[in-house]
Amino acid sequence: MSTTKEKREWELADRLHSAAIHLLRRLRIQDLNSGIGPAKLSALSVLVFSGRPLSLAELAAAEQVKNPTMSRLIAAMERERLVRITPAKEDARSILIAPTHRGRALLLAGKKRRVESLAKALSPCDVADLDQLGRSVELLNQLIRRI
Repeated sequence: MSTTKEKREWELADRLHSAAIHLLRRLRIQDLNSGIGPAKLSALSVLVFSGRPLSLAELAAAEQVKNPTMSRLIAAMERERLVRITPAKEDARSILIAPTHRGRALLLAGKKRRVESLAKALSPCDVADLDQLGRSVELLNQLIRRI
C-alpha cells in the first residue's frame, strides 16, 4: 500500500467486510423459523424480489450455482409449493420459475422477522446515531453499486 489513504481504504474495507458478515449471520438466525434451508430461502428471495419469473439459467447465475444444482433445488421447492414452474412461451424447452403465494408469504415473513430483530437492536440508539447510521446505509448502497 503506497499511501495513507490506500491503507485507510483497505482497513475500512476489512472492517466493513467483517461487520457485514457478522450482521448477516446474526440476522440469519431468524431464518430458522421459516422451516426451509438457506439455499431455498436465497433462491426464493431472488425470485420474489426480481419482480418477474426467471429462467433456470437466470436463477442459477444469480445464485452462482450450476444449472443442475438449481434444477434440483427448484424441483424440491415446487414439491413444497414454494414456486410454480411454467414453460417459456418463446422456447418450449425452457421453463420460467415464479414464487407461489405461499413462497412469497414465507419469504416476506422471514424478512419481517429479520427487520424486527434489527429494529429492536437499534432501539437503544439516540436520534443522532440513527441519523448517522442512515447516512452510512446510503453510502453503503452507493458502494455496493460500484462493486
